[in-house]
Amino acid sequence: MDNSLSLPGRHVPIIKKIKLNMRHYFENLESQIDLKTLAIFNDLTEAEYAELGKCVSLTRFKKNTVVYHEGSHMGGMYVVLTGILKVYKTGYDGKEQIIRFAKAGDPIAYRSILCGEPACTTAETLYETSLCYVPAEQLTKLIHENNNFAITFLRLACSELGESNSFLLDLAQKTVRERLAEVLLILMETFGIDEENRLKIALTREDLANMVGTATESVIRLLSEFKADKLIELQGRYIKMLNIPQLLKIGNVRV
Repeated sequence: MDNSLSLPGRHVPIIKKIKLNMRHYFENLESQIDLKTLAIFNDLTEAEYAELGKCVSLTRFKKNTVVYHEGSHMGGMYVVLTGILKVYKTGYDGKEQIIRFAKAGDPIAYRSILCGEPACTTAETLYETSLCYVPAEQLTKLIHENNNFAITFLRLACSELGESNSFLLDLAQKTVRERLAEVLLILMETFGIDEENRLKIALTREDLANMVGTATESVIRLLSEFKADKLIELQGRYIKMLNIPQLLKIGNVRV
């Protein structure tokens, strides 16, 4: 019995054809982005959702992949769908200074679009990551036409500016020990902890050092001291928070 489907110029087995169609179906299904699940777009109208949906695209990146470099000319912004990225600046000596981490729902690279300037940071994935790409033209159109959407971005920019000011103050006035305690608390607030009080993000000692703003050796030494003082427990790259009140005290963090 002939189980093939005759096509001009060649024969394609029916089963192969069905599998190919199913694969394309699921790939298209996975590539659909539900914009209404992203808080940054909460102020859009139904018509704006529909128009934006025609312009955005889904991009996937493997672990430890640079999405864009400092100095790049951006054609649009990204909104994180899944995964985590580190956003950092690079010093003259090549050392990274991590500014923040971006997780699901967070927009990145929008400042370059709003200011009309090259990217002032680099974004790199820490895990496999899916991003929603929004073209610059569509973003600026929404900002001009939707006041509430524009205010959302203004508040976001002001919030990040406030965080940058606090970071600069910490670098100037806090010791490395105090900054490390505060960074651990920031990571806990940003990503949460599991049922065993472990941070829900695994970072290398180098990434921790780049966030604190010190040498990797200093972070390794201080983590060992925190462990000896029973403030934390080290489980590979994961950190278990044992004494949060004491970390708040060490970091001079107000709650």
